[in-house]
Amino acid sequence: MTKHYLNYLTEIIQHQWNDAALTDYNEDHEYTFGGLAVEMLRLHLLFEQMGIKRGDKIALCGRNCANWAVAYLAIAAYEGVCVSILQDFTAEDITHLLEHSDSEFLFVGPYVWKDLQHQQMPPKMKAVLSLVEWQPLYEAKGQHVPTKEEIDQLFKAKYKHEIKAEDIYFSADPEAVSLINYTSGSTGHPKGVMLNGRSLSNNVEVGMKMLPVDPGQRLVSMLPLAHMFGQICELLYPLSSGTHIYFLTKSPTPSILLKALNDVQPYLVVTVPLVIEKIYKTKLDPTLSKWAIRTFWHVPGIGDLLKSRVKSGLRNAFGGKLRYFICGGAAMNPVVEKCLMDIHFPLSIGYGMTECGPLIGGNPPKYFKARTGGVPVMNMEVKIDQPNEAGIGEILVKGENVMLGYYKNEEATKAAFTEDGWLRTGDLGRLDKKKNIYIKGRCKTMFLGASGQNIYPEEIEDKLNNQEAVGESLIVEREGKLVALVFPDETLTKRMTLEEIQALMKANLQKLNSLIPSYSKVADIEVQEKPFEHTPKRSIKRFLYK
Repeated sequence: MTKHYLNYLTEIIQHQWNDAALTDYNEDHEYTFGGLAVEMLRLHLLFEQMGIKRGDKIALCGRNCANWAVAYLAIAAYEGVCVSILQDFTAEDITHLLEHSDSEFLFVGPYVWKDLQHQQMPPKMKAVLSLVEWQPLYEAKGQHVPTKEEIDQLFKAKYKHEIKAEDIYFSADPEAVSLINYTSGSTGHPKGVMLNGRSLSNNVEVGMKMLPVDPGQRLVSMLPLAHMFGQICELLYPLSSGTHIYFLTKSPTPSILLKALNDVQPYLVVTVPLVIEKIYKTKLDPTLSKWAIRTFWHVPGIGDLLKSRVKSGLRNAFGGKLRYFICGGAAMNPVVEKCLMDIHFPLSIGYGMTECGPLIGGNPPKYFKARTGGVPVMNMEVKIDQPNEAGIGEILVKGENVMLGYYKNEEATKAAFTEDGWLRTGDLGRLDKKKNIYIKGRCKTMFLGASGQNIYPEEIEDKLNNQEAVGESLIVEREGKLVALVFPDETLTKRMTLEEIQALMKANLQKLNSLIPSYSKVADIEVQEKPFEHTPKRSIKRFLYK
């Protein structure tokens, strides 16, 4: 039986009452575990005064910060339903999601409120509170948000003595809806994924068992907390294990991020492949491409020394105390992945989706196999639907992590499941004998060749992204031909003219077509003047490009 993550959090709060839990990096704002518990209880009094009941929807939208985490945990322990909305959505989209989700209360960051305040709030919305010191920003007619002084008085009346560690107990019904998370929309419009406490808690337990951590370790939270990858891997799992989390409250520039990593010295870095790929291109590739390094890289003794030095330098770039380097959200460039495996970097690439809160596959770094998304995680099953002669078919999943459905969308929910209850991932892949998951691409993006061959654009993009001066690429189909859309690597092309870039891309096209089967050859490369639009997990929004 999966133990609720709030029970784990209660135990940590009781044992680490005076230890730091949540810190806004480079800002004077921090909670100890005891302070976190007290602030959660104060918010519970606020919810009571506002007439919020168990099961009511409370939305949360803002940049990462300690108060985002406090609000999220307070909603969960109150047994409300948290509606986590990505701060990168437009004000119009956020307003639509607030109405669609039936949210009655909203915690919002100043960055989001700047545009959102000009929108008309949905009829059910009672109040809006700032994530900065819980300041009221909006009150519906007839509603009153208690002031800090009023909450102080209510708190003193309810808790006659000073709150102590042994007074704290947080729990919730594991089967009830705990979260509505709106997908990031890489293939279309967002849908409200309903996850219960069981799904979130199983994800947390997977993290604890796969990546065990000693209390007091530290972590930098840089992925959006409203996205399930960041929410589980940079908040719920580490905090429930006693980790001290530092939040980057502003958009992290490379210099800010590197300084934060150096200052905090995290045990874990959770990121998307694009981050390490950029580091590889700018820091490692210039060194590794030197003749001497390439010559001696695989020579016993000298090669081992070179690899050790590269590993040490990369580990130091992430603070020097790194134990786990976890990537997800997209496939990693195979050249970068091979380099990290060669130097025995503590890499693991997981596989998941919002509908599984998010984990489907994973492995500790020591067991990770290259080009896979790991093996099915604890309490999850994976099978391949109608595999072809190569064993490739749609990946289906079943188990503790799977969503309850899409909020107010029975049609989409029905379409997401097979008749016997397996969730359709929409991903194409295969399993090896040890259940390692190999992802070939999306069902929606696969092209059918002229002779009936399956063409996976992601595999072509992997090879194209390794060509000179290619930043990102996307393969589209036009009138039966494959065309590559490319946004150049600006660090390498900033002094080149458009004509020079186009000439380079033509050369890249020839190299690319020499590396892929004839039935999947690319007819042309089209240079993009603007970067591709991305989801918060840095996947290209494919549906925008044709």
